[in-house]
Amino acid sequence: MPIVKLIPACKSYLWGGQQLKKAYHKKFDGNVLAETWELSCHPDGPSTVADGPFAGKTLAEYLKAVPTAAGTNCARFADFPVLIKLIDAHRNLSIQVHPDNAYALKNEHQFGKTEMWYIVDCQPGAFLYYGFKKEISKEEFSRRIEDGTLTEVLNAAPVHPGDTFFIESGTIHAICAGIVIAEIQQSSNVTYRVFDYKRKDKDGKERQLHIPQALAVTRTVPPRTDYQFGDKLGFCDSFVTDLMKLDGNTAAQGKTDGSSFHSLLVTQGEGTVVCGSETVSFRQGDSLFVPADAGKYTVSGTCHVVRTAVPPKDTYLPSGDKV
Repeated sequence: MPIVKLIPACKSYLWGGQQLKKAYHKKFDGNVLAETWELSCHPDGPSTVADGPFAGKTLAEYLKAVPTAAGTNCARFADFPVLIKLIDAHRNLSIQVHPDNAYALKNEHQFGKTEMWYIVDCQPGAFLYYGFKKEISKEEFSRRIEDGTLTEVLNAAPVHPGDTFFIESGTIHAICAGIVIAEIQQSSNVTYRVFDYKRKDKDGKERQLHIPQALAVTRTVPPRTDYQFGDKLGFCDSFVTDLMKLDGNTAAQGKTDGSSFHSLLVTQGEGTVVCGSETVSFRQGDSLFVPADAGKYTVSGTCHVVRTAVPPKDTYLPSGDKV
């Protein structure tokens, strides 16, 4: 089964910039590119196949035609479970929160969102908001949203390239200006916007907030700092992610055994993937889909590659809580 190169869905939001076009080779006619949905079967932004017999088809259409490509671990999910993005935060994103599965399925008719961030690049002094500095009451949370002082109680975490943040549903957060992130998440587009700096969109209107929902789902406590992911960047029931970091002198071996596809997102450099008789070249920004039945493959070059798969059933968070 050949390796598939994917074309992302492109999203233009008011906080985006130029980095994804300039440094990551994304083709987009608009002026501001905020996100590229690199691996997506979500109807709000499906990625498509770049070449080969399925060129121009969405990833969902390809997987319907070749069901073995997703892998047996995906079969337990009603929908394809993973969504992977590149995000260019030229300006601050809104302060926001995502619900868990139970709340989202009941109220939004799709899954909630646990996600992880891998910091690809950032400006000196960049930071993001991640949980609260200390535990506060729901009443104080509501009051600070109303009077515009919410950022005073949020945990501002400095960032550097290579840092990772695991964001369980219910954790308040915001990517701030000057950061490029690879985001690996449950396949969901449910976001509750809590505070947006009173910014206005191109039509002169402030963007919608979702205060009642946010009050219902946000855990008003400091973020967890005791995750133990071992040699992985992060994992939950929907995804497991690691990093291939190659200096040009060594190669990384991989293998799909039928249980899950492997997503290879190239965040730095260039190289090749060899699988059987096939050799695929890649550069920074490329997104490759290795089918679940592809077998052994070798990645070489001078590059950083974020690799994601779907783990076996009953994968738990390190806390013992099931996602």
